[in-house]
Amino acid sequence: MKSAAILLEDGTIIPAISIGSESITVGEIVFNTSMTGYQEIITDPSYNRQIITFTHPHIGNTGVNIDDYESNKHGCSGIIMRNKPALESSWRRDRSFIEFLKDKSISAVCSVDTRHLTSIIREKGSINGCIVPDIKNIDKAKSLLSEFPGLNNLDLAIKVTTDDKYSWSEGTHELIKIRDNIEEKRFNVYVYDYGIKKNILRILYNLGCDITVVPANLSYDELIKNKPDGVFLSNGPGDPSACDYAISNIKMLLENQIPVFGICLGFQLMCLASGAKTYKMKFGHHGANHPVIDIDTKKVSITSQNHGFAVDIHSLTDNHTITHKSLFDQSLQGVALVDSPAYGFQGHPEASPGPQDIYNLFDKFIENMRKTHA
Repeated sequence: MKSAAILLEDGTIIPAISIGSESITVGEIVFNTSMTGYQEIITDPSYNRQIITFTHPHIGNTGVNIDDYESNKHGCSGIIMRNKPALESSWRRDRSFIEFLKDKSISAVCSVDTRHLTSIIREKGSINGCIVPDIKNIDKAKSLLSEFPGLNNLDLAIKVTTDDKYSWSEGTHELIKIRDNIEEKRFNVYVYDYGIKKNILRILYNLGCDITVVPANLSYDELIKNKPDGVFLSNGPGDPSACDYAISNIKMLLENQIPVFGICLGFQLMCLASGAKTYKMKFGHHGANHPVIDIDTKKVSITSQNHGFAVDIHSLTDNHTITHKSLFDQSLQGVALVDSPAYGFQGHPEASPGPQDIYNLFDKFIENMRKTHA
């Protein structure tokens, strides 16, 4: 282990110990309040170009297993944690946490006062910074950090999307199965991959969807040749307003009455395509304990969240029906369109990690396809 540091854009240097990759990593530093599910969080492509500060002090103590990857290729840029795991124990473990970090070239530091760093982020907002695995390279890190533009106006979906289309035929594994039986395949569903998480695809498969995942920039004209029953808009990283190609494609889907379900970045893109606007949040929502209220039923669900941009509730039109709001800050969490069988949710109904309170949002997508193609 080497003496390392976290360098913030305001010049603050926080001492640390390096336990991951030897490469200097630059990104936006955010904090995540989840107490479990670190593997799913680290491998979520929505964290591309972000460095995660875990507020829970015990990270890595159950190792890593083959089932809990949300992506095999993409995830966060680095992690900051309080304690290095002294002992890893789990019947599901098939490799150590430290081996995982090094094999995936993820920069990671420990022995950090994460409460202090979280307080800085809460006060100042998400802040650009870098992990410096060797304190001797601090001057090089300062130069790299000065060149990082931040996430505003940055299209990262195109960086993490699949290169080629592919089919998906795997359901949820036994520990998180949401249906006793996998439904018969009835719906031809195309998924725009802006940074898709595997558990979304597993749930759609369980619900009777014949799934094809396509690149983020596949044109509407190419997509529609396949006669999809519905189109899913995935989660992903970066600024939604920078994804002009996606917004154009979604406009066509809405105009042609194709059933659409969007979550996270996909939700924001759907709203942009239907006339709303988005904005950069102060420090975003990142965790698995976020209360959200259903405006119609008044039911409160605890949800998993991971987003640094949001849809401006004041920019909605008469074509938008508000379905959900955050009880933390009253920010917009869900919208259904009046003139199209399309809706979306800002959080992550697929969880992974997190509570499963709001899985039923996937059922609405199935019902919209059933009604449209009856």
